[in-house]
Amino acid sequence: MSVDARTLDLVYSILQNVNGKTDWKAALDTLLASLREEFVYDNVAVYMIDSGGVGLDVVYARAVGRGKHGEADVSWGEGFAGEVINKKEMVIYEPGSHLDTDRLDLPFLVGLPLFIAGRLSGALIFVRFGGPHYSPVHIRMAAIIAAVTASLLESKALQEARIDLESVQRQMRLQDDFVSTISHELRTPLGFIKGYSTSLLREDTKWDEKTQREFLAIIDDEADRLTHLIENMLESARLQSKTLQFKFQPLRLDALIRDVATRVHTHHTALKVTFDFDVVPPILGDTVRLSQVFENLFSNAIKYAPDSPLMISIRRGAKSLRVAFSDRGPGIPEDYLPFVFERFYRVPGERTVTGTGLGLYICKQIILAHHGKIWAESILDQGTTFFIELPADPKI
Repeated sequence: MSVDARTLDLVYSILQNVNGKTDWKAALDTLLASLREEFVYDNVAVYMIDSGGVGLDVVYARAVGRGKHGEADVSWGEGFAGEVINKKEMVIYEPGSHLDTDRLDLPFLVGLPLFIAGRLSGALIFVRFGGPHYSPVHIRMAAIIAAVTASLLESKALQEARIDLESVQRQMRLQDDFVSTISHELRTPLGFIKGYSTSLLREDTKWDEKTQREFLAIIDDEADRLTHLIENMLESARLQSKTLQFKFQPLRLDALIRDVATRVHTHHTALKVTFDFDVVPPILGDTVRLSQVFENLFSNAIKYAPDSPLMISIRRGAKSLRVAFSDRGPGIPEDYLPFVFERFYRVPGERTVTGTGLGLYICKQIILAHHGKIWAESILDQGTTFFIELPADPKI
């Protein structure tokens, strides 16, 4: 078997292994490591033209030989990559013979342009310190590696584009669902207000005082519901545009949660809440906004786990306070957990529960504004826990 045929057979077997890799860098690692006995190099780097089209970004670099500790410009051939891109063709550089020169000062370089979807996008650079010269077989192997690298990068770009497209499509679906939901949510209180006010205004019917008060109470409740809905929509928009103002001041998180629980209990007297609080120091926070977070969590639990008791705990860490807000409801399927804090998102199958998909989004944005984090964990048929972590000594 000739050298060329043996090399092609080796490349074929390696490409089979590369095809099994899902990560492009791991695939390129496999390819280069497998070929190094046939194609000697000390350093290899992939340069991509940046988004502005004026500079180069290193997206991949490996040092496996004598240039591991060499200076970057010598070791990786950044200037050489620019020359390859300017010429749009393979460029080979081989220094003259200098017997007394250190090998690291004698870089033998071969650079190949990378074309992705027919467009010049970067360059692949190989460096050998002190030789040997690049043979015709080596040059062909370098060209094969460049072609595979371009293919891997194109697959990466397509995968990222697909993920972005799926995200946009999901957001469009969520917004469509939101328009449908908000239309229903707005019509419902408006329908009650219009219906009961029209009944009160009828001249052919006389209502006793008790019935009038009952109708007026319903109108008042529905007006509050409508106001809350509109405020959520406005706050969601302000949070998204980063225009919502926060007023930070020292506050006691344990006292704040107890106050919110007391207010909630006046409307939901059957709700059972258990507290388990460490002794915690005051933190800096916006009392109104943090109260809103816990009101939303109470509202969520009441809607989605209506007969469940609630357990609220606060644990003090070295640099943070962690709140756990737990119910024993039906839980949230694992596939849906990553999306529950997205704007307009509602867990599929919960269409009988009213809501706009804004509450948890608002919670997350408020917690992020406090330099904290919020997440959810859930087990089906056992319950859901929302965790909030806030800095104990925030620099706000």
